[in-house]
Amino acid sequence: MTELADFYLPFQLRVTAGPLELSPVTDADIPGLIDLALDGIHPEDEMPFYYPWTKAAPDTLGRNMAQFYWKARQEFSPGDWTLNLAVRHDGELVGCQDFQTNRFHVTLTGETGSWLAARHQGKGIGTAMRQAVCALAFDHFGATEVTSGAFLDNPRSQRVSEKVGYRPNGTHRRQRRLGELATVQSFRLEPQWLVRGEPLVVQGLEPMADWLLFPRK
Repeated sequence: MTELADFYLPFQLRVTAGPLELSPVTDADIPGLIDLALDGIHPEDEMPFYYPWTKAAPDTLGRNMAQFYWKARQEFSPGDWTLNLAVRHDGELVGCQDFQTNRFHVTLTGETGSWLAARHQGKGIGTAMRQAVCALAFDHFGATEVTSGAFLDNPRSQRVSEKVGYRPNGTHRRQRRLGELATVQSFRLEPQWLVRGEPLVVQGLEPMADWLLFPRK
């Protein structure tokens, strides 16, 4: 029987790292991710994201999130892709871990981004998510560099980067909320710097690897 994973190859990917499971966001995952976001990700007076998507009204937030995940699938190609991974801890949906890149088969680099529901923060899950996606990128995608960034007033994200082994890589300024200037601390990670977490078990990568022209070892 034909299934969506036969045509959208990332749907075949499954990654486990101890109690964590990461898998591409499906339509079945989207309502649960929306509920987590509506329940809260960060304090009201903070904005950790480059684009303030969590400030949308509840009905708009859900629509925006669904469209965001659909758009990422629509635009997924060897030249430009974002892998949105739903994250489960002990089987419970807790957040999302992303890996975004352009011309990966040439640059061998990508940017990590993530969010974790507030009620699951402070338990080491955010660090484990980042360790898992970085190990996936280095060991299975063939990346030679991974980058990330966090606003200077977001020390929790910066600490996660530092715990995983990223090193500071300069700062830049950007608009955060409308008319608001904020400074971003950039981070860079190489394979030998990675502080590893639980070993990965990776399933279903081969079809996606062929499509995206991952380097062969």
